[in-house]
Amino acid sequence: MNFYKNAIVAVLLAVASWSVSAQDHQPKLIDTMVHYNGEPGVLQTMLEKMDKVDGLAILCVTKKGLPEARQFIQQHPNRFIGFGDVNLDDRDILQQVDRLHRDGFLGLGEISSTKRNYDDRAYWPIYERAQEYHMILHFHTGVVLREDPEQAQDVSFDRMRASRLDLIARRFPRLIIIGAHLGNPDYSEAAEIARWDPNLYFDISGSTLIKMKDNYAYFKSVFWWTGVKSLHTPASDASAFEKLVFASDVFNGDVAEFDNELARYHQLLDACAVPQHAQEMIFSGTMWKILQDQKAALAHSEKDHTTLKR
Repeated sequence: MNFYKNAIVAVLLAVASWSVSAQDHQPKLIDTMVHYNGEPGVLQTMLEKMDKVDGLAILCVTKKGLPEARQFIQQHPNRFIGFGDVNLDDRDILQQVDRLHRDGFLGLGEISSTKRNYDDRAYWPIYERAQEYHMILHFHTGVVLREDPEQAQDVSFDRMRASRLDLIARRFPRLIIIGAHLGNPDYSEAAEIARWDPNLYFDISGSTLIKMKDNYAYFKSVFWWTGVKSLHTPASDASAFEKLVFASDVFNGDVAEFDNELARYHQLLDACAVPQHAQEMIFSGTMWKILQDQKAALAHSEKDHTTLKR
C-alpha cells in the first residue's frame, strides 16, 4: 500500500516537473547521452552548444553531480533532461529510482558494469519499477573501457552484450530501451534484436565511428531491411537506420567530443545514403516522439491515480 501511495505522489511530482521542463517545439537535435559527474564548466559549455544547435541534451547524472545538475535542469528546462546514472547492484536501488522519479528525472542510465547479466531476473524488480514510472533505460552495450589496468575489477563484456537487452525488451514491453554503442563490436546482433523489438533503439557513439571511418558503408549490411516487404521484417516503411538515435557520449568533461561525434554521425549516414527524413528522425524525431509519448503516459497515470483517490 505504501508503494502505491508513494507512486501516486511520485507521478504527480514528475508530471509537474515535466510541465515545467517540456519544450514548446521539437528541437533540431537531441543528444541522448551526456555524462555528468560534477565536472566544472561542463553544464555551461553544453548549454552554449545546445543553444547554438537548438538542441536538447539528456544528462546522465551520477550521485556526485546530482545537486548541480538538478538545479541546472530546473534553470534550463528547454535544454536539459535528467537521467539517473545508477548502479543496479546497490542495495537501495529501488529507493534511488523512487527519488529520481520524484525529482523529475525521466530515465536511468548509462547503466553499466553490473555484477550479473543485464537480463538476470534479480534486476527485474528495477525494470518493473522503471516501467511503472514510464522511465527510459539507457544501457551500455559491448566492450567497456578499463581506466586502471592495475586495479582488480568484477566487470565483464559478456554481461553487457546487446543480446542481453532482448529479453528485457520483450518482458517489459512498455519500457523504452536504448543500447549505447550498438553492442560494439556485435553490431549485427544489436541491429537484429532492434529489428523485432519496437521498444529498443541504439546509439552508435564511442569508438566505433573512429575505427570504422574507412568502411562506413558496412553498416548498410547491418541495417539491411529498409524497403524489404517480408514476413521476416517489421511492417514499416521507415528506414532501418531509424533504429539509431544520436548520442555524443561526452564524459570526463570532454565537451569537444560533442562536435566530433556529431560530425562522425553525419559522415556515417551520408556514406550510407540515409535519406534526409530518416536522418532527421535519428537526430531528433525518434527521441522527440518517445518523450512526447512518455509525457502522455505520465499524464494518463496521474489522471488514473487522481480518479482512484476520489
